[in-house]
Amino acid sequence: MLFLKTDEEIAIIKQSGLILAQTLGVVAKAIKPGIATKALDKLAEAYIYDQGAIPSFKGYNQFPATLCISVNEAVVHGIPGSYELKEGDIVSVDCGVLYKGFHSDSAFTFPVGEITKEAKELIKVTKEALYLGINQAIVGNRIGDIGGAVENYVSKHNFTVVRDLAGHGIGKSLHEDPQIPNYGKRGTGVRLKKGMVLAIEPMVNLGKSAVRQEKDGWTITTTDKKLSAHFEHTVAVGEQQAEILTSYQYIEEVFKI
Repeated sequence: MLFLKTDEEIAIIKQSGLILAQTLGVVAKAIKPGIATKALDKLAEAYIYDQGAIPSFKGYNQFPATLCISVNEAVVHGIPGSYELKEGDIVSVDCGVLYKGFHSDSAFTFPVGEITKEAKELIKVTKEALYLGINQAIVGNRIGDIGGAVENYVSKHNFTVVRDLAGHGIGKSLHEDPQIPNYGKRGTGVRLKKGMVLAIEPMVNLGKSAVRQEKDGWTITTTDKKLSAHFEHTVAVGEQQAEILTSYQYIEEVFKI
């Protein structure tokens, strides 16, 4: 079932998205070699609660943390723990915020210190693919236009999109219909309407697209152990262009990516 949001509800999601953007800015300042991923999680959780909001992920299907932190070959859903970031790592930080009854969802892949040229290219292409997907989130287009734009761009750079995971609708529930794959055929799938709010999130692998779930029941990794990057924004479908309800502003003040 598709839940269309009013302008007032979209404004609340944007408030939620601002708290989320600021949370990722707090995390960005702390990312450096030697910091444990659970320390990043504690910073994010404290900040969200201080804003009068609630972490969307904590307790969601028994997920134990505020952030999903996925390092190197981990694609998504990594559980924060004792692992200390190392120079050369790349780390996806995914966060959700519940504010005044509405969720927002956003992710960013950070370099840790100096990273390889291919890792830089993977991050760059994944982020660019996100915005190409967002550009398709306009009234009258279809879900396949979003996925097709992402997949075509990623393929041109000889990377692969993860096909087993997808973006999603978002609102009063963290995950709503429709699903938004990062592949697809233009002109196919659900037609986009005003009031739809979507979490668009390319997950892009350096090697093959195949992934698997680890023994912790959450972490998804590449089967070939090659790097993966992940970027996500929450957006409202627009008449002429999508409105991005989350932001990388506070990250980009720290990381000039």
